[in-house]
Amino acid sequence: MKASIRIPTYLLLVSFLVFAIITACKPASFPGEIGLQLASTTIATMTPTTASTVNPVTPTPPIFTVEEIIETLPDLKQEPTAMPGEPVVLNFPTPLPTDAVDWRPPLYEIPWAPGPNDHFYFMRPIGVNEVNWPQPDYRYGGTFFAPDIVHTGIDIVAKRGTPVLAAASGRVVWAGTGLYFGKYNPDDPYGKSVVIEHEFGYQNQKLFTVYAHLDGISVQLGDEVELSDVIGIVGDTGFTTGPHLHFEVRTGNNNFYRTRNPELWIAPPQGWGIAVARILNAANGPIEKLDIFVTNLATKRTYQVRTYTMSGINSDDYYQENMVLSDLPPGIYEISFDYNDTNYVHQIEIHPGVVTYFSFKPQTGFSDELPNTGSSGWNPIEAVQP
Repeated sequence: MKASIRIPTYLLLVSFLVFAIITACKPASFPGEIGLQLASTTIATMTPTTASTVNPVTPTPPIFTVEEIIETLPDLKQEPTAMPGEPVVLNFPTPLPTDAVDWRPPLYEIPWAPGPNDHFYFMRPIGVNEVNWPQPDYRYGGTFFAPDIVHTGIDIVAKRGTPVLAAASGRVVWAGTGLYFGKYNPDDPYGKSVVIEHEFGYQNQKLFTVYAHLDGISVQLGDEVELSDVIGIVGDTGFTTGPHLHFEVRTGNNNFYRTRNPELWIAPPQGWGIAVARILNAANGPIEKLDIFVTNLATKRTYQVRTYTMSGINSDDYYQENMVLSDLPPGIYEISFDYNDTNYVHQIEIHPGVVTYFSFKPQTGFSDELPNTGSSGWNPIEAVQP
C-alpha cells in the first residue's frame, strides 16, 4: 500500500496567492510609452501648395481589428524640440454618449468647396461605420468647469481601440506625448497625440490636423500618410475620464493659438448643410456663451449650440463667425435665443452641402446677407495672435 502525501492547507493557500500576484503583475501586451516626435526644421519650412491643387478623393477607410493595429505600433524614442508660444489653459472633458438615433449619410468627397470661401478639405478621422460627428456638448470654443478653460477642437465619441484615420494626406510632424507643452511631459493634457502637416494649404497658409487622447500611435515623425491611413487608435490618455478623439484644425503653423473650428473644415454628410452665424452686441463685439436653439420646423427636432468664448479662439477669415452648427438635414429652421430679457426669433433655410449664414445685432436684428469682407468691424483673427 503506497503512502499518501498530504499537503497542509496553508501551503495551498500561499501557493494560490503567489500565482494570483504573479498573474496580476504580468505586463500588458500593449506597447509601452510612445516616444515623442516634433517636426524637423526641414518639415516646418516646407512651402505648401495651394488648396486648388488638391485632387478629389473618395473616403474609403479600411477596417482593422484592434489586435492588428496594436501589432503595428512602433516604439519611438526621439526627443522633440519645444514649440513656440505659451498656450492658454485648456481642458478635455469626457463627452456624453451620442444619441443612438443620430445618423449621418455618407460624406461628400473631399475637397468639398461649393463656394469660393468654403474649405471642407478633410474627411472625418473616424470611419463611416462608426459615430464620426462632433459631440454636441463639446464643440469648438466652448468653456467647461471654469470661465478660462477653453475647448480648441471638437470631440468625437468612439470606443477604445477604434481606428483613427488621417483626415487627408500629408506628413507626420508630431507623434507622442507632450504636444501641449512642446516637449515630453507625462502629464500632457493631450495625452498621446499625432499632428499631420498637410500637403496642401489655404490662402498661402499651411494646414495641420491634431488627433489627441490616443491609446496607441502607429506612425512616426516624417511618415508620409494618405487619406484614411490608420494613424492610431482611440483612447483616454491625457486629461479625460473616458475614451474619445479630440480633433483640431490649425492654420499657418503648428501652434495652439492657431486653431479654427473643424466643423468648417470637415466634409458634411451628403445632402446636409451647415449653419454659421456672427452674433454681435450693440458695441459690435461678439456675444459670448449665448445659448441658441435651432429647430427644424418639419421634424420639430431642436438643436442647441452656444456661441464661442473668444479667448484663444479664432474665427474663419471670411465668415468671422462665433457660432457653427453642422450636420443639419435640409429644410426650414427657426433660430431662437434670449438676450437682454428679449426673445429673438429668425428663420433660415438649410440647403444641401452648403453654408447658410446669418448675422445679428440688437439694434438692427437679423440679416441673411453674406459678410462684407471690406468691413472694419470686430475681427477676432486680429485680436488673437500666437
